Amino acid sequence: MSDSENTKSAVSLLDRVRIVLVNTSDCRNIGSAARAMKTMGLSQLVLVDPIEMPNGQAQALAAGATDVLSNAKVVSTLSEAIEDCGLVIGTSARSRTLPWPMLEPRGCGEKMITEASEYPVALVFGRESSGLTNDELQLCHFHVQIPANPDYSSLNLAMAVQTLSYEVRTSYLLSLDEDKQEHSTGNGTYIGKNSLGKKTFNAKSEDNELYPVTEESERFYQHFDNALKATGFIGDKHPGLVMTKLRRLFNRARPDVKEIKMMRGILASIERASMKGHQ
Repeated sequence: MSDSENTKSAVSLLDRVRIVLVNTSDCRNIGSAARAMKTMGLSQLVLVDPIEMPNGQAQALAAGATDVLSNAKVVSTLSEAIEDCGLVIGTSARSRTLPWPMLEPRGCGEKMITEASEYPVALVFGRESSGLTNDELQLCHFHVQIPANPDYSSLNLAMAVQTLSYEVRTSYLLSLDEDKQEHSTGNGTYIGKNSLGKKTFNAKSEDNELYPVTEESERFYQHFDNALKATGFIGDKHPGLVMTKLRRLFNRARPDVKEIKMMRGILASIERASMKGHQ
């Protein structure tokens, strides 16, 4: 592969990495985040329900990255921002009541580079004061936490974007190294070794099947919720944490598209049996 082809490959992969900022209160932070992105070669910025839309102050802090700012997509909900993504990683600055699959920043970058070859991937950042809500974090396959100084772990939004964008870029550059040429194996496409010396493969399951995008996964979870309510396993008024725990279970398992379709067929069968039982 020539240098120009390598560059083209890197650009196309970088263009599939989406930085999502949720409910940002200060537009200057959006401008600084855009600058942090561009220094690492990222350009896809999505703003979810920003409290203050980018203005002249944001443009000033974006410096030479006003193109990233002007091309930013604005949506109303996080679900809308990530519906076509096959991998979503949410940033979390603290431990949650219900632990979620966690990644270190280096592993986050490596996973994003691996899976961007198959579909868009998203890195989600929350509000300046409170981060992402539990419901928003449950829309993510993994969480990532920057191991800052525990005695002073305060990172502003742009710093966090810069740190994780750097890890993404580092992984991209490693993937383009001449001694990591792509060649086929029986378990996806081998693209070299990661920072820990482990072999890295493309974004497919052990059966070489693609993982579902978020929109498909959400339809599956809604179907699961409906089926459990139809059987009386969970109630409408007091659902508890059943679906949250099931989300965590399936995120750990990472079922592929065919497995999700099989599960939905099983759920449809359960719903039919439940309807007959009530007749």
